[in-house]
Formats: sequence, structure tokens, C-alpha cells
Amino acid sequence: MARSLHFFVNVGSAGYHPAAWLEPELPTDAFIRLDHYQRVAAIAERGALDALLFPDIPVQQPGIARAPAATLDPVLLTSALAVSTERIGLIPTATTSLNLPYNLARRILSLDHISGGRAGWNVVTTFEPNAARNFGITELPEREERYRRAAEYVELTGKLWDSWEADAIIGDQQAGWFADPGRVHATDHRGEFYSVAGPLNVTRSPQGRPVLVQAGSSPQGRAFAAAHAEAIYTTQLSLAGAREFSAEIRSGAAISGRDPDGVRILPGLVPVIGATEAEARTRFDELQGRLHPDSAPVRSLARWLGYPDLELDLDAPLPHRLTRLPEGRIGPQGFFESVTRYAIETGHTVRQLLTEFLGGHRVVIGTPESVADHIELWFRDGGIDGFTIIPAALPAYLTDFVDQVVPELRRRGLFRHEYRTKTLRGHLGLPEPVNSFARATVSTSRK
Repeated sequence: MARSLHFFVNVGSAGYHPAAWLEPELPTDAFIRLDHYQRVAAIAERGALDALLFPDIPVQQPGIARAPAATLDPVLLTSALAVSTERIGLIPTATTSLNLPYNLARRILSLDHISGGRAGWNVVTTFEPNAARNFGITELPEREERYRRAAEYVELTGKLWDSWEADAIIGDQQAGWFADPGRVHATDHRGEFYSVAGPLNVTRSPQGRPVLVQAGSSPQGRAFAAAHAEAIYTTQLSLAGAREFSAEIRSGAAISGRDPDGVRILPGLVPVIGATEAEARTRFDELQGRLHPDSAPVRSLARWLGYPDLELDLDAPLPHRLTRLPEGRIGPQGFFESVTRYAIETGHTVRQLLTEFLGGHRVVIGTPESVADHIELWFRDGGIDGFTIIPAALPAYLTDFVDQVVPELRRRGLFRHEYRTKTLRGHLGLPEPVNSFARATVSTSRK
């Protein structure tokens, strides 16, 4: 069967651009209104996109004077959206650093049942010290230990999700026999960081297990993704970088004993669409022009590079000294490496860089055909499986993508016309994992 594109949608507040909330038709409180997210979900589902991904850092972000900086709990929000959607996948972000394994495993598996097998979990490790302090943690572990903890956490979560075998429920009402205790298993996990008895008090997932998604591009994040992730949301600004990332992940997956083609790699993409290239450019420029100087993207670039107090020359290339990781930097390392590599490769001025990426992700500005060209090129030559679409403003920019780019991709035979499956795992073409407790022995007999 020919390969087919896959698409996640990053759903953040009013949109990814810091001026998105200034869109005239958008209510100022959209980011806390369920109907806003229901509208976004309906648009994505109309396009038969694979899933909605909800980012999260559990801390009040700075900058609330100029833009919304609050978010709803993504597990609760996706549970609410499960009721108003039928096919699209739902992927909340939750950190292994600030959640207990049993509780989070139960919440994600509950979402999976509520949605009929459409749940995923975007696994992250928290680097933000202020978020840690909200949970009574005065100091976060170093990156190496955070990912070691995350690896044990994910393995433990898999065991908890496997607590119930698929045929554990007998459901014989006449005999009063509900379940076979021999097919419900204690976890009895005793590891370096966690100790959990189990079993989980939620039955096995309709899709075997929720889909594990990972969003990190540091060396530790890539190693973790290769060993555990089934889908990866990454930042890649160049085709060459995407090729190298894909090759590294698939090689690492094979070394870990996994199928290298069983990982879906979906880099972030910010599409800005117009009837002509000039119209699309004008549209993005108008969005940029709404920014207050205090919230200008150039300040965000300096902050994310680890130099928050530096004033960058917009019409000069990024200084070479800024392409070296600053000592003590705690932000996303993958973002830093992706942006600085692209700056070195292209020699672009800071102004040019700011028109080609937004918040660390590639911006593609053009007609539906030219955006589809970009997607097809990366899909065929970049070793990737699709993209995580990051609408600059919601819901307008997502509507443009679904109504204008998706039909073009369908005409090229690159994307489905309708959903063929009911689960997120099915949408992504991923196999159902084997239950780690499943055994060939005879189950407990009825008495």
C-alpha cells in the first residue's frame, strides 16, 4: 500500500502567533471557552486529520499584559471534546516530572475509553523551574536524570495499561461472573524512581494502548523517542535537518528492537495561505504588525536562544557567538539547535529568520498549491510521515488548511478522503501492542 500523509494539529489557545487573540472575529476569552475548541475540533475532523495535540506547561507564563497566557487542563479538555467528536484523535500533553504514574496512567486510559480508542499521550519532561515549584519541587533533576525517570515512567505506564488482558471481562450476567482474576495482573513495579503495586482499575484500551507521542529534540529527547515514541512532534527548519533527524530516530528504533517504520515523524509547520503568494505574505505581515513592541518576536527569539537581555540587529545575520549553546540554559535544546543550524546554513538576517519560523517551527507562506508542494517534497524526500499543523490563528488558519490544502493533497493521492478506522492507532497505521502480561496458560476456572 502506498504511503499516506498524517497530520496532527497543535491546538494552543487562540493560535500559535502571539497576536492571534487580536483577530477581530475572535472573542477575547476564546482560550477558555469549550465552544472555541469544539469548533476547532469539528474543522479538523471535517478534514479527516489524524489528531489534535494540546501542549501544556503547568505554570503561569509571563507576558499576560499583552496576550493570553493561560490554558485549560488538556486531559479535562480532551475528555470534553471526546463527547462532541467521533473520529479524530485526542492527545493531551502531560509531564512525567510532575505527575504520579498510577494517576496519570488512569486518566489517559480513561480518556481512551471515553473517546472509544482515540487517545494519545504527549510525553514531556518539565524543564521549567517555576512549574516545578507549583508542585512543591524546589529543584528539578538534570536533563539526563529527567529522561531516565521518563523512560522508567513510560515502561511502568505500559505495564499499568496492560494490567487487564483483552479477554479478562467475561460478563456472564446469568452466572454472575464478571471477570477472570487470572487475567488481571498486579504490576509489582520496584524501580530506580517508582514503586507501584497495581493493577490499574481501568480495563484494557479499545486500541490496545493509547498512542505514545513525544515532543523533544535534544539528544536525550531523540534517544528517548527512538526507544519509546510511536509519533514524534519535532522542530525541523530544513529538509536536510529533517532527513538527518528521521535517519537517527529510525536507526535508534531498530537498535532498540523496534520497527523503524513504526514511528510517525511529524515536524511542526505553520502554513499561511492566500490566493496568491503576495496575498499570503500580506496576511502574515498584518498579523506580525499587530504585535506590540513589548511582545515582538525578536524578543522571543533572543529569550529562546538563551540571551533574553540581548538586542538583535534585525538586518544582520545571527551573530556566530549566539549559535553556541549558552552555559546553564534550561530551555528546549532541540529548538536552539534547529534554529541556529538553519541560521548558519542560510546566512539569513534575523528579520528573514523571523519570517520563516514562528516559535521554533517553519512558516510556509503561499498558495494552497505551493504549500502542498512543500508538504509533498518533505514527505517524499525528508523521511517524515507528515506534519503537525500549527495554525497561526484559530480557527481561521486551520480552516484555510483543511478547505484549501487538504483537497490539493487528495488530488495528488497523498491523503485520505475520509477516515478508514475508528481509533487513533488505526488512523496512524500503527499495530496494537502485545499485552506484556498475556500468557498461553489456562485462565482461572469458574466455580
